[in-house]
Amino acid sequence: MRNLFTLLFTFYYVFSFGQLERGFTYVRDIIPDLEVELRYYTANNFVGTSIEGYESNRLILTIETAKKLKLVHEALQEQNLCLKVYDGYRPQRSVNHFILWAKDLNDTINKHIFYPKVKKKHLFREQYIASRSGHSRGSTVDLTIVDGNTGEVLDMGSPYDFFGQESWVNYSKITDKQKANRQLLQTVMLKHGFRNYPKEWWHFTLRGEPFPNTYFDFPVK
Repeated sequence: MRNLFTLLFTFYYVFSFGQLERGFTYVRDIIPDLEVELRYYTANNFVGTSIEGYESNRLILTIETAKKLKLVHEALQEQNLCLKVYDGYRPQRSVNHFILWAKDLNDTINKHIFYPKVKKKHLFREQYIASRSGHSRGSTVDLTIVDGNTGEVLDMGSPYDFFGQESWVNYSKITDKQKANRQLLQTVMLKHGFRNYPKEWWHFTLRGEPFPNTYFDFPVK
């Protein structure tokens, strides 16, 4: 009877919550105190609505990436700082949602927040949106740093997912403090095996990622 109960529970869990691909993990299983705010699970993003494929606020990454991220998190905690993650693994269906949205030039509800200086029809040309994303390989993460005393995110000089030169890592027209905050994030991430994307201060990919040529599509749930 006990074995039957276990079998039924396992079936219910898999049916209800899905099953991760081999090599992936829920990051809070490795970093329990990590702050996660998946922006594409909410309407607080450049599209202005929850994105297809994001069914919960549960951060998923490859196991290797999660373990390296834990080292970053622990290094920052020594300075009374910690990480806050905005995105990790992203299903291909979510990228497809971006593509369809980009084709509707009249849907610009959040333009004034996320891309005020860029015409929507140019988002692909200027490489703010692509038909495939490194996030779908499971080893790319978007994040920032939080002050452990105040709980506030550090001022990086531009909001997360802002489409414009202001988000470039080496953008010069920001304050010295904002530059220092960006440099802190860059330094600690690069030290622990990540490489950055020069046009997005928040975007990092694990060097030697385990699935460099595979774009996954299982949902975040």
